[in-house]
Amino acid sequence: MMLRDIDQFFWDKPEPAKSCMEALRHFVLQYHPGMVEEWKYAMPFYRFQGKRLCYIWAEKKTGRPYLGIVDGNMIDHPFLIPEKRSRMKIFLLDPASDLPVEMLAEILDMAIAQL
Repeated sequence: MMLRDIDQFFWDKPEPAKSCMEALRHFVLQYHPGMVEEWKYAMPFYRFQGKRLCYIWAEKKTGRPYLGIVDGNMIDHPFLIPEKRSRMKIFLLDPASDLPVEMLAEILDMAIAQL
């Protein structure tokens, strides 16, 4: 049986990033019934009530997973990093630690509120 591209994306990641990204995927999907996962721009993308909200990716150099917020520039949160992006901001995760679920919920709430 062949995996879908989106499932292959997670499957191909090395540990501990793989487990971290899969946990993040599960958290985002169960966060709200209006959340929908799709394969877009060769990455796992999440829409909320039809609008692009966030995506899961990993840094090229370090392999550290992160949650990218589409309109992160509209959100003022101390742990969201713009780096060199004008619109997106990212929330870097430590794959060796538990997911910071309270902070993720806070960021997702802020992102949903500005849609």
